[in-house]
Amino acid sequence: MKSNEITLEKKNSIATLKFNRPEAFNAVNTNAIRLFHDHVNNLTCDPNIRCVILTGSGDKAFCAGGDISEFSQNLDGLDYLVREMTGFLHIGVSRLARLQAPVIASINGVAAGAGLSLMAICDLAIACKSATFTSAYTKVGLSPDGSSTYFLQRLINRRRLMELYLTNRVLNADEALDWGLINKVVDDNLLEEETSKLASNLANGPTKAYSSVKKLLNETWTETLETQMERETIEIAKMTQTQDAQNGIKSFVNKKKPIFSGR
Repeated sequence: MKSNEITLEKKNSIATLKFNRPEAFNAVNTNAIRLFHDHVNNLTCDPNIRCVILTGSGDKAFCAGGDISEFSQNLDGLDYLVREMTGFLHIGVSRLARLQAPVIASINGVAAGAGLSLMAICDLAIACKSATFTSAYTKVGLSPDGSSTYFLQRLINRRRLMELYLTNRVLNADEALDWGLINKVVDDNLLEEETSKLASNLANGPTKAYSSVKKLLNETWTETLETQMERETIEIAKMTQTQDAQNGIKSFVNKKKPIFSGR
């Protein structure tokens, strides 16, 4: 698809997926959501990618959610448009959440609506001090999408989540950190540097082990204790056969720093 509403850049083993409509606070329209779906498919099929950064263009917004101006131009057929958009969005979300590589949200400004949802599916999140976080769905009479009701309730408690949804409270970066929405707050001018440093560390780590961690955490909400422990056994036994585990164990015994290949 020839469009640049969302861009994908690969450098070495790190991919950067960027919302690229700064003039619209990186809100996602139909084209952007189709691109998101396509780019995530691309990442899913690339075994060389060992870390993904999700961020926005400019210094105002990560992603302000769905493009309300596009909604306003399609009010008569809005139910059809929303079903089409969420169809592509939700497939992309599902595949990104299950991506083998760790995904970092680098929050460079407003994260609202679907932007908040997409931030929540990432494995780690770093925000600049000027970043803000809000649900915004009910502000225009809509309900959440983009996995918001799944992942956000796993990050913060129900009372706080209901407050976000019902009052559309806007959190600053420090509040988001206190609530558990993000991992770290940095000065605005250090966001890119800190994100790159974290991405580099992860990209040089044991990728298959990271993938196993993600898989186990995604499954734990629907399994009994005994079933989850059996899944842990299956995963750790599988990991013992990877090159990284073999190398990591030998390096530990020999008091050397392991060099992981992601295999």
